[in-house]
This record gives sequence, C-alpha cells and structure tokens, in this order.
Amino acid sequence: MVSATPAFSNSMLGRVCLVTGESSGLGFATAAGLARLGATVVMLCRNIDRGNAARDGVRAETGNEKVSLVIADLASLDQVRRAAAEIARDHARLHVLVNNAGIQARRRRVTVDGFEETLAVNHLAPFLLTALLAPLLRASEPARVITVASRVERMGRIHFDDLQLERGYGPVRAYAQSKLANVLFTYELAARLAGTGVTANCLHPGYVNTGLMRESPDWMRALWRPLLPNADRGSRSALYLASAPELKTVTGGYFERCRPARSSRRSHDATARRRLWDLSAALTGAPPLDA
Repeated sequence: MVSATPAFSNSMLGRVCLVTGESSGLGFATAAGLARLGATVVMLCRNIDRGNAARDGVRAETGNEKVSLVIADLASLDQVRRAAAEIARDHARLHVLVNNAGIQARRRRVTVDGFEETLAVNHLAPFLLTALLAPLLRASEPARVITVASRVERMGRIHFDDLQLERGYGPVRAYAQSKLANVLFTYELAARLAGTGVTANCLHPGYVNTGLMRESPDWMRALWRPLLPNADRGSRSALYLASAPELKTVTGGYFERCRPARSSRRSHDATARRRLWDLSAALTGAPPLDA
C-alpha cells in the first residue's frame, strides 16, 4: 500500500501530469501521489501487463479514475516518438512532465538505434520526449519539467570522445555519465525555456530501494538494500517539484529532500551543457524548442 504523500496547500485538480517508468518503484509512488492530489495522470510504461496492473493499482489506492496508460520502450526512439504523438493526440494540455524512467545496466547493451542502453534510456529518451512535448507544455503554461537525476552525477563525466562507452564500459561509469547528463540537460533546458512559462528542475531522490537495484552488483544490493528507504519517501521531492505553488517560477534548480542543493562543479559547465545538447539533438533528431 502506498503511504500518504506530504500535504501541499495547492490542488492538482485539472492538471495533466505525465510520469515515465512508473510500473513500480519511484514512478509508481510519484504517479500515485499526483493522483491523490487530484491530477489527471498519464503513466508511461514499457510492459503492457505491468502497466495495466500499475494503472489499476493507482486507481484503486487513490480513488482517482483519471489515470491512463501509454506503452513505450524508451530504449527505442521510434517508440518515444509514437508515445509523444499519442499523448499530444489525447490531451489538449500537459502541465507536468516527470522524466523518471531509468536503468543501470550491469553489462553493456546496445539499443535498436545503436546507442549504449543506459545513455539511451536515462538521457536520450527524456531529451527527445521533452523536446517533442515542449509545444504542448508551452501551450499549457505554467508547466513544469522534472527530471529524476542522482547524486551519483558527482562521479560522472561526459565522455565526448566515447559517449557510447565502447571502450572501458562499467555500470557505475555509464550510470554516472547519464545522471550528469540529466543535470546538464535540466540546466540547459531551463535556459532555453526562459520566459515561456515552462520551468525545468531536477532532483536527487535519495538512495532508494527500488527495482533499479536489480542490475546493481551483488555486493552492493546485499550491503545497501536492507538499509534503504522505500519509494514513497524517494518520491517526495518529485511531488514537491510537481505541485508546490511556491515553485511556480523556480527553474534551473537541483533539489534534495525538497530543498535546493548544489550539484557538481561539472554540471555547471555551460560549454559542456550546450555541447551535450547539440550532440543529443543530432543523435535523436529532436526538434528545436521553438518548433
């Protein structure tokens, strides 16, 4: 049973929220929290059976029937494009986009598009999805883009000379690069959306016991899993960023425990963030934000 979410002074009635990767863990807890606040929630899941079960679970636990499902594997850019088109077709407004989906692949895998999978799912997919939905978000302003990053970004480097990690792949190396990419993406997105009424922020949810740990090394799971908080606690910052009225105009921020925090020095490299943006746009074929 999902526990009660923190009480906020505002209501999310009439607000349409999209949460990615929510058949379990942080995404499910975030979707349920938004549903409790009265939002219309769109759940983007990879597996139809698990997605249906998650949607039905959110409806049952919150009493909110305005919960729908979109199926897409974020490891496929074609499926990201189809999902964005479906969302734009079915919803005249989109007020909150929570880029939550993430993986940590123990071994190097390549997607159907030829990209290293951790980079593809954790960074390229939300980059493309956000760009495709930007016109809908702008038309719905005030709107918010929230990306679930991680404090692990402090360990990350963007390997511009080997972005797909064809040389020296490691699961932590790949994950840290993708999480640093999330923060750089957020900061550049905030700059490019300035003045549009759409804000962009990211967060560290805490080290949480979720399905993401399935691909972690055995020693890490054995050591940390019993000590970690559950997904309900981890979802609090995402819910705060999605719903708190005092954050209506706050953009370009990094948050931990519902408070502003300082991200790594590398994440504040404006040249790197613009370079990553241009490279990501070229790799994904994402439209410019003024499209």
